[in-house]
Amino acid sequence: MSLRLLSSAAVLAMVAGTAQAEFTLHILHTNDIHSRIEPISKFDSTCSAEDDAAGECFGGMARLATAIDMKREALADENVVLLDAGDPFQGSLFYTTYKGAAEAEFMEKIGYDVMAVGNHEFDDGPPKLAEFVDAVSFPVISGNLDLSASDLLKDRVRDHVVLEVGGQRIGIISALATDTVETSSPGPNVTFQDEIDSLAADAQALTEDGVDIIIALTHVGLPRDRQIAEAVDAIDVVIGGHSHTLMLNNDADTPSYPEMVGDTPVAQAYAYTKYLGHLTVTFDDDGNVVSAGGDPMLLDASVTPDEEIAARIAEMGAPIEEMKTRVVAETTDAIEGAREVCRAAECPMGNLVADAMLDRVADQGIQIAIQNGGGLRASIDAGEVTMGEVLSVLPFQNTLSTFRVSGATVIAALENGVSEIEEGGGRFPQVAGMSFTVDPSAEPGARISDVMVGGEPIDPEAMYGLVSNNFVRKGGDGYRMFVDAEDAYDFGPDLADVTAEYMAAQGGYTPYTDGRITMK
Repeated sequence: MSLRLLSSAAVLAMVAGTAQAEFTLHILHTNDIHSRIEPISKFDSTCSAEDDAAGECFGGMARLATAIDMKREALADENVVLLDAGDPFQGSLFYTTYKGAAEAEFMEKIGYDVMAVGNHEFDDGPPKLAEFVDAVSFPVISGNLDLSASDLLKDRVRDHVVLEVGGQRIGIISALATDTVETSSPGPNVTFQDEIDSLAADAQALTEDGVDIIIALTHVGLPRDRQIAEAVDAIDVVIGGHSHTLMLNNDADTPSYPEMVGDTPVAQAYAYTKYLGHLTVTFDDDGNVVSAGGDPMLLDASVTPDEEIAARIAEMGAPIEEMKTRVVAETTDAIEGAREVCRAAECPMGNLVADAMLDRVADQGIQIAIQNGGGLRASIDAGEVTMGEVLSVLPFQNTLSTFRVSGATVIAALENGVSEIEEGGGRFPQVAGMSFTVDPSAEPGARISDVMVGGEPIDPEAMYGLVSNNFVRKGGDGYRMFVDAEDAYDFGPDLADVTAEYMAAQGGYTPYTDGRITMK
């Protein structure tokens, strides 16, 4: 009996020793904030004050601040870090107005520990990223950028950082998607290196420096994060962004949170301040992951916005309301955008928006633009055009999406687009770079003929570059054939900005139709 008691005591002692050697870290994280300074609607666009008062809004920086404060208070005796995986820039009039200054102010107020560079941080070139870095006290990192030729960034953006947390050294390394040269404007003095090669080198350097716990804070998208977790053994945790992936437990429609790639947890927290990621990871004495768990926190109306930050947002928002009256272009005639027209036939507003989209990305090998008629919500009167009018036409904060599909898929998309003409379905395709004929009397699925691209008959077997909005590319309005498109990138500039800038470049814009869509 005494031997059995001695054995149990020895086991307890061993367990106690192991527990003391373990280290638990709470990782709070965001990604792809995209300038959602104000609360957002369920469609991820700016929420009206009336809907916010009715409890129908999510996120916003004031609500995010409260959620983080709540977590920090609840975890007062724990080890906590707050990370952002990039792209606080671009996506609302706060960015258009303040060009990163608003994002910097509120992220600084909230108290982030580290931020990764996202591709949209280069949308206005290196100077605006440099201004952002100067405005915050936390490190901004990206390890796969060779910045030696950039006087603006080489002493501002770090390769990696080591945090001291609870007596442990936590290495944070980072990488940015190499196609940023195509999706943003980093300029000739920023050189990209392979993400995995760069992360592996930085992880090895930290390991040789005695850092046992290494977190990759990346802006490359979930598929690449999976590859990174599998390829780089020294990385213990991957916190990502760029693909705007919603990861939840007990939800069959999303990846689990975290997703385990071998022994490496990979996590992301959707986008737009709608969720706050909270990953809890326990490490052994050698820095190996023992366990990982958690779930993102939905920032709905149950989270009361921080009053001080909400007041500051209201103050900064006043000029934005004025900005809506800013004249951005002129038109020689009214631009017809009524739903009865744009959901049934070629319409002047559809041509304007599709032309603007195609013009913006034509140098990327894109040949066709498709804009759903239901995304056009108003007409514009002749004369001066204000930004408010453009936003009335395009209020959804949709972003440009580029991708590649076969000619057969393009035809299938057009058939989907004209399948609900009778009902005035919003899927009707307004196009640029192509033409086609519709027979409304035919059965849905057999209404399209005479499809031409660049003046030539479409080749069902060939691949074509398309631009649309992110809603359509992700399968909205029945465009499910685009969901699995090749080389898809959904996070281009806001469609309203693209349209306003295109109109401005024309001088006095003249609306028109040219027979690109004909009816039998």
